[in-house]
Amino acid sequence: MSKHYDLISIGAGSGGISAAERGAEYGKQCLVIESSKVGGTCVNIGCVPKKIMWNAANLAHGLADARDYGFDVSNNGLNWSKLIAQREGYINGITDWYGNYLKDSKIDYINGTARFVDAKTIEVNGEQFTADHIVVAPGGYPVIPDLPGADLGLTSDGFFALKEQPKHITIVGSGYIAVELAGLMSSLGSQVTLLIRKGHVLGSFDPIVSQTLAQVLQDDPNIVLLSTTEVETVEKNDNGMLTLHCTKNQQVNNVDALIWAIGRAPNTADLNLSAAGVEMDKNGFIPSDEYEETNVKGICSLGDVNGKAALTPVAIAAARRLSDRLFNNMPDRKLDYSNIATVVFSHPPIATIGLTEEQAHNSHGDTVKVYSTRFNPMSHAFTEHKAPTAMKLICIGAQEKIVGCHMIGPGVDEMMQGFAVAIKMGATKADFDNTIAIHPCSAEELVTMR
Repeated sequence: MSKHYDLISIGAGSGGISAAERGAEYGKQCLVIESSKVGGTCVNIGCVPKKIMWNAANLAHGLADARDYGFDVSNNGLNWSKLIAQREGYINGITDWYGNYLKDSKIDYINGTARFVDAKTIEVNGEQFTADHIVVAPGGYPVIPDLPGADLGLTSDGFFALKEQPKHITIVGSGYIAVELAGLMSSLGSQVTLLIRKGHVLGSFDPIVSQTLAQVLQDDPNIVLLSTTEVETVEKNDNGMLTLHCTKNQQVNNVDALIWAIGRAPNTADLNLSAAGVEMDKNGFIPSDEYEETNVKGICSLGDVNGKAALTPVAIAAARRLSDRLFNNMPDRKLDYSNIATVVFSHPPIATIGLTEEQAHNSHGDTVKVYSTRFNPMSHAFTEHKAPTAMKLICIGAQEKIVGCHMIGPGVDEMMQGFAVAIKMGATKADFDNTIAIHPCSAEELVTMR
């Protein structure tokens, strides 16, 4: 006889755990099923380990900048093994906490692969469980291209399993994962080759940040940027190094780590969704409506698998609102997907919210007015290592409502959160102008732009 739950979450990442957590707060019986590690991509092989590596890279820049400020310091190299051990210890602390937290919250947890039997029944490890509501939130996985020798490379998952620091790492991709890895590995002392299929990085971002970052990458002596280049075959040499044979008769030689960062796909292939009648699109994503419901009543999709916004805080927010609606008599509770702020942890970091300039013009025509600024921050006024800063505000209408904010430069990752609140509340350019600047800091530029 199967055990019945009010809610079953497939996936113990941000979305799945948050839905069960909020349901348990309302006294509901919840089960979480995870095929890998509790915490999901973000905790184990995503945001958390990436940010630790990014912090280390920032410290490397800080050592160089300290000499320009007059400190007698030297950088004698990175102990990669110690960094990785510290990083994994920190992550293990989080996952251990999750295990105890689930128990304390009276949320059942099973490690195994979930499969639908029907629209109300899940099978895992040979047992069946039923639920009134099922949340599908198994996350995604990095894609490897279909070309000869591609399996000689790693994905972002494999990057976080490296036991030794690569001397020459080649990264294929132009999105946020590719530029993040390129920047941090260069900062930590590796030689980096970045191969991008098109002519620029971060193609969906506003040009003020994507073009500025492209220039930073091109100016970095540790990075070789090859644009409009595609890998055709990968070959392993007798010395263990890789050779990449690319278009335009180009070769990349002596590569000791190849990273594919060409996108992610939803982790839906093994769920047997057809048994429940759940529809997927051609790429395996599970579309959901504004209330996160799929085409089958009682089955919802959250996070990376619904193709809306693949961000950890989005999955958490959507999951909590979903359980509020299901279990706390809040029938209209849902996530507003507009004006979601996000950060790319490149070097320097990028922070963005709202419409790009092109999107604003397409939606609002000639009512768009743009304010922008570029400068070298005071902290780098006399350092050899420069970190350019650029900011743009996109406004519409006679009231100049701010519908987009795009920044690149030191500290923008931290300053965006507060400005995101203002923009989400409908702030205008006049509201920004009426705010007294904090001086001297980079953030003051956003309230003094002309």
